[in-house]
Amino acid sequence: MGKPTGFKEYERENLRYAPVADRITHFNEFSQLPEDMSKQGARCMDCGIPFCHNGCPINNIIPDWNDAVYRGNWREALDILHATNNFPEFTGRICPAPCEEACTVNLIGDAVSIKNIELAIIEKGWENDWIVPEIPAHKTGKRVAVVGSGPAGLACSQQLARVGHEVVLFEKNDRIGGLMRYGIPNFKFEKHVIDRRLAQMRAEGVEFRVNSHIGVDIPARKLLDEFDAVVLTGGSEKPRDLPVPGRELQGIHFAMDFLTVNTRRVLGDEIPEDQWISAEGKHVIVIGGGDTGSDCIGTSNRHGAASIHQLEILPKPPEKPNKLVTWPEWPNKLRTSTSQEEGCEREWEVSTKRFIGDENGHVKAIECVRVQWEQVDGQWKMSEIEGSEFELKADLVLLAMGFVHPVHEGMLDELGVAKDARGNVAANTQDYRTSLDKVFAAGDMRRGQSLVVWAIREGRQCARAVDEYLMGHSTLP
Repeated sequence: MGKPTGFKEYERENLRYAPVADRITHFNEFSQLPEDMSKQGARCMDCGIPFCHNGCPINNIIPDWNDAVYRGNWREALDILHATNNFPEFTGRICPAPCEEACTVNLIGDAVSIKNIELAIIEKGWENDWIVPEIPAHKTGKRVAVVGSGPAGLACSQQLARVGHEVVLFEKNDRIGGLMRYGIPNFKFEKHVIDRRLAQMRAEGVEFRVNSHIGVDIPARKLLDEFDAVVLTGGSEKPRDLPVPGRELQGIHFAMDFLTVNTRRVLGDEIPEDQWISAEGKHVIVIGGGDTGSDCIGTSNRHGAASIHQLEILPKPPEKPNKLVTWPEWPNKLRTSTSQEEGCEREWEVSTKRFIGDENGHVKAIECVRVQWEQVDGQWKMSEIEGSEFELKADLVLLAMGFVHPVHEGMLDELGVAKDARGNVAANTQDYRTSLDKVFAAGDMRRGQSLVVWAIREGRQCARAVDEYLMGHSTLP
Protein backbone atom coordinates (compact mmCIF):
# COMPACT_ATOMS: atom_id res chain seq x y z
CA MET A 1 0.00 0.00 0.00
CA GLY A 2 1.35 3.39 -0.91
CA LYS A 3 5.08 3.48 -1.65
CA PRO A 4 7.10 0.87 0.27
CA THR A 5 9.80 3.40 1.14
CA GLY A 6 7.53 6.43 1.32
CA PHE A 7 7.62 6.70 5.10
CA LYS A 8 11.41 7.07 4.82
CA GLU A 9 11.39 9.53 1.94
CA TYR A 10 8.60 11.92 2.90
CA GLU A 11 7.94 13.86 6.07
CA ARG A 12 4.50 14.11 7.56
CA GLU A 13 2.76 17.36 6.60
CA ASN A 14 0.08 18.64 8.93
CA LEU A 15 -2.71 21.12 8.31
CA ARG A 16 -1.64 24.70 7.81
CA TYR A 17 -3.43 27.27 9.97
CA ALA A 18 -4.12 30.95 9.50
CA PRO A 19 -2.22 33.22 11.92
CA VAL A 20 -3.82 33.54 15.34
CA ALA A 21 -4.26 37.29 14.99
CA ASP A 22 -6.33 36.74 11.84
CA ARG A 23 -8.41 33.73 12.76
CA ILE A 24 -9.70 34.96 16.13
CA THR A 25 -11.49 37.78 14.30
CA HIS A 26 -14.06 35.41 12.77
CA PHE A 27 -15.84 32.08 13.22
CA ASN A 28 -14.90 30.48 9.90
CA GLU A 29 -12.71 27.41 9.46
CA PHE A 30 -9.06 28.43 9.16
CA SER A 31 -7.14 25.26 8.22
CA GLN A 32 -5.74 24.24 4.85
CA LEU A 33 -4.65 20.81 3.61
CA PRO A 34 -1.14 20.20 2.24
CA GLU A 35 -0.91 20.70 -1.52
CA ASP A 36 0.50 17.28 -2.43
CA MET A 37 -1.54 14.62 -0.64
CA SER A 38 -0.09 11.85 -2.84
CA LYS A 39 3.13 12.02 -0.84
CA GLN A 40 1.17 11.66 2.37
CA GLY A 41 -0.57 8.59 0.95
CA ALA A 42 2.84 7.23 -0.04
CA ARG A 43 3.90 7.22 3.62
CA CYS A 44 1.62 4.21 4.31
CA MET A 45 4.24 1.49 4.74
CA ASP A 46 2.41 -1.73 3.72
CA CYS A 47 2.91 -2.97 7.27
CA GLY A 48 1.20 -6.32 6.67
CA ILE A 49 -1.07 -6.07 9.72
CA PRO A 50 -2.85 -2.70 9.48
CA PHE A 51 -3.45 -1.87 13.13
CA CYS A 52 -5.10 1.36 11.96
CA HIS A 53 -8.16 -0.75 11.03
CA ASN A 54 -8.80 -1.64 14.65
CA GLY A 55 -7.70 1.77 15.89
CA CYS A 56 -10.58 3.19 13.86
CA PRO A 57 -13.99 2.52 15.48
CA ILE A 58 -15.66 2.15 12.07
CA ASN A 59 -12.82 -0.04 10.74
CA ASN A 60 -12.01 2.21 7.80
CA ILE A 61 -10.01 0.45 5.08
CA ILE A 62 -7.20 2.95 5.45
CA PRO A 63 -4.24 1.38 3.59
CA ASP A 64 -6.38 0.86 0.48
CA TRP A 65 -7.42 4.49 0.20
CA ASN A 66 -3.87 5.65 1.01
CA ASP A 67 -2.64 3.59 -1.94
CA ALA A 68 -5.37 4.98 -4.19
CA VAL A 69 -4.47 8.57 -3.27
CA TYR A 70 -0.78 7.88 -3.84
CA ARG A 71 -1.59 6.63 -7.34
CA GLY A 72 -3.98 9.48 -8.05
CA ASN A 73 -7.09 7.29 -8.11
CA TRP A 74 -9.28 9.66 -6.12
CA ARG A 75 -12.63 8.25 -7.21
CA GLU A 76 -11.55 4.78 -6.12
CA ALA A 77 -10.38 6.24 -2.81
CA LEU A 78 -13.81 7.83 -2.31
CA ASP A 79 -15.60 4.52 -2.88
CA ILE A 80 -13.33 2.79 -0.36
CA LEU A 81 -13.91 5.57 2.16
CA HIS A 82 -17.70 5.49 1.79
CA ALA A 83 -17.76 1.72 2.18
CA THR A 84 -17.38 2.12 5.95
CA ASN A 85 -18.18 5.77 6.71
CA ASN A 86 -21.32 7.69 5.75
CA PHE A 87 -19.86 11.05 6.72
CA PRO A 88 -16.08 11.33 6.22
CA GLU A 89 -16.42 15.12 6.07
CA PHE A 90 -17.49 15.02 9.74
CA THR A 91 -14.75 12.72 11.00
CA GLY A 92 -12.14 14.36 8.77
CA ARG A 93 -12.71 17.56 10.73
CA ILE A 94 -13.53 16.60 14.31
CA CYS A 95 -12.34 13.04 14.96
CA PRO A 96 -9.29 12.82 17.28
CA ALA A 97 -7.92 10.13 14.92
CA PRO A 98 -7.26 7.06 17.08
CA CYS A 99 -6.27 5.39 13.79
CA GLU A 100 -3.13 7.51 13.68
CA GLU A 101 -2.09 6.48 17.18
CA ALA A 102 -2.43 2.85 16.00
CA CYS A 103 -0.45 3.48 12.79
CA THR A 104 2.68 1.31 12.57
CA VAL A 105 4.77 4.26 11.36
CA ASN A 106 3.84 5.95 14.65
CA LEU A 107 6.09 3.45 16.44
CA ILE A 108 9.20 4.88 14.83
CA GLY A 109 8.23 8.41 13.91
CA ASP A 110 5.27 10.50 12.83
CA ALA A 111 2.12 8.59 11.91
CA VAL A 112 0.60 8.69 8.45
CA SER A 113 -1.71 11.72 8.27
CA ILE A 114 -4.78 9.49 7.89
CA LYS A 115 -7.33 12.08 9.02
CA ASN A 116 -6.09 14.71 6.55
CA ILE A 117 -6.08 12.22 3.69
CA GLU A 118 -9.64 11.27 4.58
CA LEU A 119 -10.69 14.92 4.49
CA ALA A 120 -8.91 15.48 1.17
CA ILE A 121 -10.70 12.51 -0.40
CA ILE A 122 -14.20 13.54 0.64
CA GLU A 123 -13.73 17.20 -0.28
CA LYS A 124 -12.48 16.20 -3.74
CA GLY A 125 -15.59 14.03 -4.02
CA TRP A 126 -17.84 17.01 -3.32
CA GLU A 127 -15.86 19.29 -5.64
CA ASN A 128 -16.22 16.84 -8.53
CA ASP A 129 -19.92 16.05 -7.94
CA TRP A 130 -19.11 12.39 -7.31
CA ILE A 131 -21.36 12.28 -4.25
CA VAL A 132 -24.92 11.69 -5.40
CA PRO A 133 -28.07 10.27 -3.79
CA GLU A 134 -28.24 6.49 -3.58
CA ILE A 135 -31.94 6.00 -4.18
CA PRO A 136 -33.33 2.51 -3.43
CA ALA A 137 -34.70 0.48 -6.33
CA HIS A 138 -37.84 -0.45 -4.37
CA LYS A 139 -39.71 0.48 -1.18
CA THR A 140 -40.31 -2.05 1.61
CA GLY A 141 -43.44 -0.43 2.98
CA LYS A 142 -41.92 -0.34 6.47
CA ARG A 143 -41.78 2.91 8.49
CA VAL A 144 -39.00 3.74 10.94
CA ALA A 145 -38.84 6.67 13.35
CA VAL A 146 -35.39 7.88 14.38
CA VAL A 147 -35.25 10.28 17.35
CA GLY A 148 -32.20 12.54 17.43
CA SER A 149 -30.30 13.93 14.46
CA GLY A 150 -26.71 13.66 15.61
CA PRO A 151 -24.23 11.45 13.75
CA ALA A 152 -25.77 8.20 15.04
CA GLY A 153 -29.28 9.22 13.97
CA LEU A 154 -28.10 10.50 10.60
CA ALA A 155 -26.07 7.38 9.82
CA CYS A 156 -28.88 5.08 10.89
CA SER A 157 -31.44 7.02 8.84
CA GLN A 158 -29.35 7.07 5.70
CA GLN A 159 -28.61 3.37 5.82
CA LEU A 160 -32.27 2.46 6.37
CA ALA A 161 -33.48 4.77 3.59
CA ARG A 162 -31.01 3.22 1.15
CA VAL A 163 -32.60 -0.22 1.56
CA GLY A 164 -36.07 1.15 0.94
CA HIS A 165 -37.56 1.88 4.34
CA GLU A 166 -39.57 5.04 4.94
CA VAL A 167 -37.54 6.96 7.51
CA VAL A 168 -38.70 9.95 9.55
CA LEU A 169 -35.99 11.66 11.60
CA PHE A 170 -37.24 13.74 14.55
CA GLU A 171 -35.15 16.59 15.99
CA LYS A 172 -36.14 18.75 18.98
CA ASN A 173 -34.18 21.79 17.75
CA ASP A 174 -34.95 24.00 14.76
CA ARG A 175 -32.09 22.62 12.67
CA ILE A 176 -30.80 19.12 11.98
CA GLY A 177 -27.41 18.00 13.29
CA GLY A 178 -27.64 17.57 17.07
CA LEU A 179 -24.60 18.76 18.99
CA MET A 180 -22.62 18.82 15.74
CA ARG A 181 -24.86 21.70 14.67
CA TYR A 182 -24.83 23.82 17.81
CA GLY A 183 -22.24 22.32 20.19
CA ILE A 184 -19.19 22.50 17.90
CA PRO A 185 -18.09 26.03 16.92
CA ASN A 186 -18.07 26.98 13.26
CA PHE A 187 -14.33 27.66 13.30
CA LYS A 188 -13.88 23.90 13.70
CA PHE A 189 -16.89 22.73 11.73
CA GLU A 190 -18.78 25.00 9.35
CA LYS A 191 -22.40 23.98 9.13
CA HIS A 192 -22.71 23.91 5.34
CA VAL A 193 -20.82 20.62 5.74
CA ILE A 194 -23.93 19.17 7.37
CA ASP A 195 -26.38 20.87 5.00
CA ARG A 196 -24.96 19.43 1.79
CA ARG A 197 -25.19 15.91 3.23
CA LEU A 198 -28.78 16.54 4.33
CA ALA A 199 -29.67 17.43 0.74
CA GLN A 200 -28.39 14.01 -0.35
CA MET A 201 -30.38 12.28 2.38
CA ARG A 202 -33.60 14.11 1.46
CA ALA A 203 -33.19 12.91 -2.11
CA GLU A 204 -32.73 9.37 -0.77
CA GLY A 205 -36.07 9.60 1.00
CA VAL A 206 -35.31 10.64 4.59
CA GLU A 207 -37.93 12.99 6.02
CA PHE A 208 -36.65 15.50 8.57
CA ARG A 209 -39.00 16.91 11.20
CA VAL A 210 -37.50 19.71 13.30
CA ASN A 211 -39.00 21.38 16.37
CA SER A 212 -40.31 17.94 17.31
CA HIS A 213 -39.38 17.20 20.90
CA ILE A 214 -40.42 13.61 21.50
CA GLY A 215 -41.68 13.12 25.05
CA VAL A 216 -42.38 16.85 25.40
CA ASP A 217 -44.21 18.16 22.33
CA ILE A 218 -45.07 14.75 20.89
CA PRO A 219 -45.92 11.73 23.07
CA ALA A 220 -43.26 9.06 22.69
CA ARG A 221 -45.90 6.33 22.70
CA LYS A 222 -47.39 7.84 19.55
CA LEU A 223 -44.31 6.70 17.64
CA LEU A 224 -44.90 3.12 18.74
CA ASP A 225 -48.39 3.28 17.23
CA GLU A 226 -47.38 4.90 13.94
CA PHE A 227 -44.06 3.20 13.09
CA ASP A 228 -42.82 -0.36 12.61
CA ALA A 229 -39.59 0.42 14.49
CA VAL A 230 -38.29 3.28 16.63
CA VAL A 231 -34.59 4.12 17.06
CA LEU A 232 -33.44 6.29 19.98
CA THR A 233 -30.32 8.29 19.07
CA GLY A 234 -30.84 11.34 21.27
CA GLY A 235 -27.29 11.56 22.59
CA SER A 236 -25.97 12.02 26.12
CA GLU A 237 -26.98 15.54 27.10
CA LYS A 238 -27.18 15.59 30.90
CA PRO A 239 -24.15 17.73 31.86
CA ARG A 240 -21.96 16.97 34.84
CA ASP A 241 -22.51 19.70 37.42
CA LEU A 242 -20.20 21.13 40.07
CA PRO A 243 -22.19 21.36 43.33
CA VAL A 244 -19.91 23.59 45.40
CA PRO A 245 -20.82 26.69 47.43
CA GLY A 246 -21.74 29.61 45.21
CA ARG A 247 -22.96 27.47 42.30
CA GLU A 248 -26.20 29.51 42.21
CA LEU A 249 -24.38 32.74 41.32
CA GLN A 250 -25.02 34.46 38.02
CA GLY A 251 -22.32 34.09 35.37
CA ILE A 252 -21.84 30.33 35.86
CA HIS A 253 -23.01 28.32 32.87
CA PHE A 254 -22.76 24.87 31.40
CA ALA A 255 -20.38 24.94 28.45
CA MET A 256 -22.97 23.67 26.01
CA ASP A 257 -25.33 26.55 26.83
CA PHE A 258 -22.53 29.00 26.05
CA LEU A 259 -21.52 27.26 22.80
CA THR A 260 -25.07 26.75 21.58
CA VAL A 261 -26.19 30.35 21.95
CA ASN A 262 -22.99 31.55 20.28
CA THR A 263 -23.44 29.25 17.27
CA ARG A 264 -27.05 30.34 16.91
CA ARG A 265 -25.91 33.95 16.68
CA VAL A 266 -23.18 33.01 14.16
CA LEU A 267 -25.86 31.28 12.07
CA GLY A 268 -27.91 34.47 12.04
CA ASP A 269 -30.47 33.87 14.78
CA GLU A 270 -31.74 36.79 16.84
CA ILE A 271 -30.65 36.15 20.43
CA PRO A 272 -32.56 38.02 23.17
CA GLU A 273 -30.31 40.01 25.46
CA ASP A 274 -31.25 37.93 28.51
CA GLN A 275 -30.14 34.73 26.72
CA TRP A 276 -26.87 35.98 25.28
CA ILE A 277 -23.70 34.80 27.05
CA SER A 278 -20.66 36.88 26.13
CA ALA A 279 -17.03 36.58 27.18
CA GLU A 280 -16.14 40.04 25.91
CA GLY A 281 -13.87 41.85 28.34
CA LYS A 282 -14.36 39.18 31.00
CA HIS A 283 -12.06 37.00 33.06
CA VAL A 284 -13.14 33.54 31.94
CA ILE A 285 -12.66 30.29 33.85
CA VAL A 286 -13.16 27.05 31.91
CA ILE A 287 -13.45 24.01 34.19
CA GLY A 288 -12.66 20.85 32.26
CA GLY A 289 -9.73 19.98 30.02
CA GLY A 290 -11.41 18.19 27.11
CA ASP A 291 -12.57 19.20 23.64
CA THR A 292 -15.64 21.05 24.90
CA GLY A 293 -13.48 23.13 27.21
CA SER A 294 -11.17 23.86 24.31
CA ASP A 295 -14.14 25.01 22.22
CA CYS A 296 -15.07 27.40 25.01
CA ILE A 297 -11.56 28.84 24.91
CA GLY A 298 -11.64 29.42 21.15
CA THR A 299 -15.07 31.03 21.40
CA SER A 300 -14.03 33.25 24.33
CA ASN A 301 -10.96 34.43 22.45
CA ARG A 302 -13.15 35.40 19.50
CA HIS A 303 -15.44 37.32 21.86
CA GLY A 304 -12.44 39.27 23.18
CA ALA A 305 -12.06 37.87 26.71
CA ALA A 306 -9.76 39.74 29.09
CA SER A 307 -8.21 36.48 30.31
CA ILE A 308 -8.89 32.75 30.11
CA HIS A 309 -7.89 30.04 32.58
CA GLN A 310 -8.59 26.37 31.93
CA LEU A 311 -8.65 24.14 35.01
CA GLU A 312 -8.15 20.37 34.95
CA ILE A 313 -8.35 18.19 38.05
CA LEU A 314 -6.13 15.43 36.61
CA PRO A 315 -2.30 15.54 36.42
CA LYS A 316 -0.55 17.08 33.43
CA PRO A 317 0.05 14.30 30.88
CA PRO A 318 3.53 13.57 29.55
CA GLU A 319 4.50 15.42 26.39
CA LYS A 320 5.68 12.21 24.74
CA PRO A 321 4.27 8.79 25.62
CA ASN A 322 6.35 5.62 25.74
CA LYS A 323 5.13 4.18 22.45
CA LEU A 324 6.55 0.74 23.23
CA VAL A 325 4.10 0.65 26.14
CA THR A 326 1.09 2.50 24.74
CA TRP A 327 1.00 1.59 21.03
CA PRO A 328 -1.42 0.82 19.35
CA GLU A 329 -3.79 2.04 22.07
CA TRP A 330 -4.84 5.65 22.62
CA PRO A 331 -2.06 7.13 24.78
CA ASN A 332 -2.29 9.60 27.61
CA LYS A 333 -0.17 12.47 26.34
CA LEU A 334 -0.24 16.26 26.35
CA ARG A 335 -2.37 17.57 23.53
CA THR A 336 -2.68 21.26 22.69
CA SER A 337 -5.59 22.37 20.54
CA THR A 338 -5.60 25.29 18.13
CA SER A 339 -7.91 27.10 20.55
CA GLN A 340 -5.46 26.64 23.41
CA GLU A 341 -2.67 27.91 21.15
CA GLU A 342 -4.70 31.08 20.62
CA GLY A 343 -4.28 32.01 24.26
CA CYS A 344 -5.15 30.66 27.69
CA GLU A 345 -3.52 29.66 30.95
CA ARG A 346 -3.79 25.91 31.60
CA GLU A 347 -3.70 24.57 35.15
CA TRP A 348 -3.53 20.89 36.10
CA GLU A 349 -4.30 19.17 39.41
CA VAL A 350 -6.64 21.94 40.51
CA SER A 351 -9.96 21.44 42.28
CA THR A 352 -12.67 24.06 42.72
CA LYS A 353 -13.61 24.79 46.34
CA ARG A 354 -16.23 27.52 45.92
CA PHE A 355 -17.45 30.40 43.80
CA ILE A 356 -17.29 33.90 45.25
CA GLY A 357 -19.95 36.46 44.39
CA ASP A 358 -20.31 40.22 44.48
CA GLU A 359 -23.09 42.24 46.11
CA ASN A 360 -25.28 41.75 43.02
CA GLY A 361 -25.16 37.98 43.16
CA HIS A 362 -22.75 37.65 40.22
CA VAL A 363 -19.60 35.56 40.33
CA LYS A 364 -16.42 37.60 40.76
CA ALA A 365 -13.83 34.98 41.74
CA ILE A 366 -13.23 31.29 42.16
CA GLU A 367 -11.43 29.66 45.08
CA CYS A 368 -9.28 26.66 44.13
CA VAL A 369 -6.92 24.22 45.77
CA ARG A 370 -4.09 22.18 44.33
CA VAL A 371 -4.40 18.42 44.58
CA GLN A 372 -2.15 15.39 44.24
CA TRP A 373 -2.81 11.86 43.03
CA GLU A 374 -1.38 8.64 44.40
CA GLN A 375 -2.17 4.96 44.09
CA VAL A 376 -3.70 3.29 47.12
CA ASP A 377 -4.40 -0.44 46.87
CA GLY A 378 -4.16 -0.21 43.09
CA GLN A 379 -6.60 2.67 42.79
CA TRP A 380 -5.81 6.32 42.18
CA LYS A 381 -6.83 8.58 45.05
CA MET A 382 -6.90 12.37 45.09
CA SER A 383 -6.03 14.52 48.10
CA GLU A 384 -5.81 18.25 48.61
CA ILE A 385 -2.42 19.84 49.26
CA GLU A 386 -2.61 21.71 52.53
CA GLY A 387 -2.04 25.44 52.25
CA SER A 388 -2.27 25.48 48.44
CA GLU A 389 -5.53 27.42 48.17
CA PHE A 390 -5.63 30.30 45.69
CA GLU A 391 -8.17 32.57 43.98
CA LEU A 392 -8.69 33.58 40.36
CA LYS A 393 -10.75 36.43 39.01
CA ALA A 394 -13.91 35.13 37.37
CA ASP A 395 -16.60 37.08 35.56
CA LEU A 396 -17.70 34.07 33.51
CA VAL A 397 -17.36 30.42 34.55
CA LEU A 398 -17.99 27.65 32.00
CA LEU A 399 -18.51 24.10 33.24
CA ALA A 400 -17.08 21.73 30.63
CA MET A 401 -16.78 18.51 32.62
CA GLY A 402 -18.60 16.22 30.22
CA PHE A 403 -21.98 14.51 30.35
CA VAL A 404 -23.21 11.85 32.75
CA HIS A 405 -25.99 10.18 30.74
CA PRO A 406 -28.98 10.94 28.48
CA VAL A 407 -31.74 13.20 29.70
CA HIS A 408 -34.24 10.91 31.42
CA GLU A 409 -37.10 13.37 31.80
CA GLY A 410 -39.56 13.22 28.95
CA MET A 411 -39.09 10.51 26.33
CA LEU A 412 -37.12 7.92 28.30
CA ASP A 413 -39.28 8.20 31.41
CA GLU A 414 -42.44 8.01 29.32
CA LEU A 415 -41.29 4.92 27.45
CA GLY A 416 -39.92 3.31 30.60
CA VAL A 417 -36.99 1.70 28.82
CA ALA A 418 -34.46 -0.11 31.00
CA LYS A 419 -31.22 1.69 31.77
CA ASP A 420 -27.75 0.43 32.57
CA ALA A 421 -25.79 1.19 35.74
CA ARG A 422 -24.59 4.51 34.32
CA GLY A 423 -28.05 5.71 33.36
CA ASN A 424 -27.76 5.04 29.63
CA VAL A 425 -30.44 3.22 27.65
CA ALA A 426 -29.70 -0.49 28.01
CA ALA A 427 -29.09 -2.28 24.70
CA ASN A 428 -26.30 -4.53 23.42
CA THR A 429 -24.22 -4.21 20.24
CA GLN A 430 -25.55 -7.39 18.65
CA ASP A 431 -29.15 -6.31 18.00
CA TYR A 432 -29.30 -2.82 19.64
CA ARG A 433 -32.73 -3.66 21.06
CA THR A 434 -33.98 -1.99 24.20
CA SER A 435 -36.28 -3.57 26.79
CA LEU A 436 -39.28 -2.46 24.68
CA ASP A 437 -40.40 -4.36 21.61
CA LYS A 438 -39.44 -2.67 18.30
CA VAL A 439 -37.49 0.06 20.10
CA PHE A 440 -33.74 0.30 19.45
CA ALA A 441 -31.01 2.59 20.80
CA ALA A 442 -27.62 3.65 19.41
CA GLY A 443 -24.90 6.25 19.83
CA ASP A 444 -24.24 8.21 23.00
CA MET A 445 -27.74 7.51 24.30
CA ARG A 446 -26.71 3.85 24.51
CA ARG A 447 -22.95 3.93 25.11
CA GLY A 448 -22.56 7.24 26.96
CA GLN A 449 -20.56 10.30 25.98
CA SER A 450 -18.22 9.36 23.17
CA LEU A 451 -16.82 10.33 19.76
CA VAL A 452 -18.59 11.19 16.50
CA VAL A 453 -16.88 8.22 14.88
CA TRP A 454 -18.32 5.83 17.47
CA ALA A 455 -21.77 7.32 16.90
CA ILE A 456 -21.49 6.72 13.16
CA ARG A 457 -20.44 3.11 13.79
CA GLU A 458 -23.37 2.48 16.11
CA GLY A 459 -25.83 4.17 13.77
CA ARG A 460 -24.74 1.94 10.91
CA GLN A 461 -24.80 -1.24 12.98
CA CYS A 462 -28.17 -0.36 14.48
CA ALA A 463 -29.58 0.20 10.98
CA ARG A 464 -28.58 -3.32 10.04
CA ALA A 465 -30.22 -4.66 13.21
CA VAL A 466 -33.44 -2.77 12.45
CA ASP A 467 -33.42 -3.99 8.85
CA GLU A 468 -33.02 -7.60 10.01
CA TYR A 469 -35.86 -7.10 12.51
CA LEU A 470 -38.18 -5.73 9.84
CA MET A 471 -37.24 -7.99 6.91
CA GLY A 472 -35.78 -11.12 8.47
CA HIS A 473 -32.41 -10.50 6.79
CA SER A 474 -30.25 -7.55 5.75
CA THR A 475 -27.84 -6.64 2.98
CA LEU A 476 -26.49 -3.67 4.94
CA PRO A 477 -22.83 -3.83 5.99
